[in-house]
Amino acid sequence: MAPPTARGPRPPARPPQRAGQPGRGGVGPWAPQRGGRAAERGAARRGGARRAMAAAAATAAGRARRGTPMFSQKELTSKKRDEFEDILEERRLSSDLRYAMKCYTPVIYKGLSPCKPNAIKSVVLQSEQVQYVIKQLAKEMGESPDIIQEEAVEILDEMGHSMQLGTVRFFAFTLSKIFKQLFQRVCVNEEGMQRLQHAIQEHPVVLLPSHRSYVDFLMLSYLLYTYDLALPVIAAGIDFLGMKIVGELLRRAGAFFMRRSFGGNRLYWAVFAEYVKTMLRNGYAPIEFFLEGTRSRTAKTLTPKFGLLSIVMEPFFKREVFDTYLVPISISYERILEESLYAYELLGVPKPKESTSGLLKARRILSDNFGTIHIYVGQPVSLRTLASGRINLCPYNLVPRHLPQKPTEDIQEFVSDVAYKMELLQIENMVLSPWVLVAAVLLQNLPAMDFELLIEKTVWLKGLTQTFGGFIEWPDNLCAKKAVMSGLTLHSNIARLIDGHVVLNDKGVEDGAVGEIVFKRALVILMCSTYRNQLLNVFVRPSLVALALQMTRSFRKEEVYSSFSFLRDVFCDEFIFFPGISLKDFEEGCFLLTKCDAIQTTQQEIYPTDKGSVVVSFLSAMFRPFVEGYQLIFRYLSKETKEAFTEKQFIPGVRNYVFQLLEKGTTQCYEALSSDMQKNALAALVQLGAVKKKKMSNGFSYSVNQEAIHKILDVFDARTPVQKPVAARL
Repeated sequence: MAPPTARGPRPPARPPQRAGQPGRGGVGPWAPQRGGRAAERGAARRGGARRAMAAAAATAAGRARRGTPMFSQKELTSKKRDEFEDILEERRLSSDLRYAMKCYTPVIYKGLSPCKPNAIKSVVLQSEQVQYVIKQLAKEMGESPDIIQEEAVEILDEMGHSMQLGTVRFFAFTLSKIFKQLFQRVCVNEEGMQRLQHAIQEHPVVLLPSHRSYVDFLMLSYLLYTYDLALPVIAAGIDFLGMKIVGELLRRAGAFFMRRSFGGNRLYWAVFAEYVKTMLRNGYAPIEFFLEGTRSRTAKTLTPKFGLLSIVMEPFFKREVFDTYLVPISISYERILEESLYAYELLGVPKPKESTSGLLKARRILSDNFGTIHIYVGQPVSLRTLASGRINLCPYNLVPRHLPQKPTEDIQEFVSDVAYKMELLQIENMVLSPWVLVAAVLLQNLPAMDFELLIEKTVWLKGLTQTFGGFIEWPDNLCAKKAVMSGLTLHSNIARLIDGHVVLNDKGVEDGAVGEIVFKRALVILMCSTYRNQLLNVFVRPSLVALALQMTRSFRKEEVYSSFSFLRDVFCDEFIFFPGISLKDFEEGCFLLTKCDAIQTTQQEIYPTDKGSVVVSFLSAMFRPFVEGYQLIFRYLSKETKEAFTEKQFIPGVRNYVFQLLEKGTTQCYEALSSDMQKNALAALVQLGAVKKKKMSNGFSYSVNQEAIHKILDVFDARTPVQKPVAARL
């Protein structure tokens, strides 16, 4: 994306709102509605959202059908993005106390009066669904229904939120202080906020933010309070209840708590599901949860979890609501608060338990600078539009609403498709900082790189990223040298400039035992790779085509596609791919490589160009840690594992195996030490049929098919061609 141009007046063809900026935000059903400039910044922030265009939310995303790509090749060249506004700018100029105590009267769904938290609990307990399950359990267990009812009350007391305006104001004041200390800017697309404001008034709304940090849910509530929008009720892990005082404050700020696993607890599931559906059905507040289920430790989007999404869809399936809006939200961090903590976790250091004392110890980060956050509120997507022509709701009409129903295969497939669609929309609107480019270049040129060459390569990669549709926010129109230097300054804990060369900041790595040296180097490499990983979302499809060309050593399109499809299957848990459209992903990768003159294609063949060798080599090198890491993990399973094993045995086993290879200097793939990569590789082997997964009373056990493992290794080592029929004509 080019640096933002100066703002200019627009004809007042629509109600006043923030001006748009050139970029990549979507065309057709996802296109943001454009409008005129707000006359005054403060007034626009307080009232601009209420003056949003009436048609904005109604033009929700078009039909999602299995086989429909997230965007067409034409759209890659024509996307526009909204303009960002720094919400901390006004906070730095005015009183935080006045901000916290402002008149806060958000407009909610169809003008309903807010419902008291205790009233919601009463509705849930008295619902036909919960009462039916209580009676069924009482009959099966031979207990009195009153005893089961008491248990349901305890579950509700544990999970329910108790939002209070006083606590909200406390957080508004406190977070203003903290965010101004931690971040240089917090930027949001105001057109997205206007679309959201209109959507909240029309239909129940579900907010689906990306999840990279604990800051995510705090920031989103802070943002909605700033814009006088209804605060969300947020699905939070039960772990937070272990934090004295803080857990209760979060409850009073709108958090409701869910256990990490429901197991076979039918009562808990019934109460939880009905609690969520009651809040959604009556439109008391937007519901917020993370499709990924947990924070991504690698900055790559995690495969979606379907449980909560299926719950919020059910009122629509049962015709209890006319429509539901799903709003994908992309939160991009220039520097992630938990970056070092994540690296330690990936290397096997146990995650610290959430506690108030731990939070107080973490206050030392207030002296650090974490740069800029970008929040992109995506176009509200109509569930009704997505389901139109695809889902038959008649079966729901044939069964009383209060009776539990197992979703049909069609419904399960639809929920899965919608989940992947939402995550791909999150990915599409992620903002990339210059440091992301620097990290990607630097990791290919270890142990040191000339500073001037790093600048040159970063500028080249910026152009390639924009060609591939990436959204780069270049700070304040800085020249390349200053932008790179700014990134190095912000991330001085990862890399530094010494005598004209940029090196990883693994100071002291030469001291100590060999094992300690390996651990320290792995720590800084994993932190650096966290930022490079943000770029992989943009590059994954053309990069897999580039890898397939190298693996195949043939120009025949059929053979290249077979290798691409194999790699896509292997890395299906590493990156997000929409189910069932391997051929379209391949075509998109080829289109992007053609667009930058890296390849030429005919009906039957794909040819790398002379000019394209640099691009193909760079893309292959960017993904080499994943190829080499998976090879090491597969070799470990082919040599070390003879009997059934559990994941808890597999992770330390493969980590020790890779650790020994690093100590000997046999490999330099430090990223293979990451527990995230190890788990994803194991999951891929299960899906490929090379490892059998068996459910046990205390988890899962795994057993290896050695013949299948060796065949996969042969394909990776390019000793054996991929034997996979092409499913469609190329």
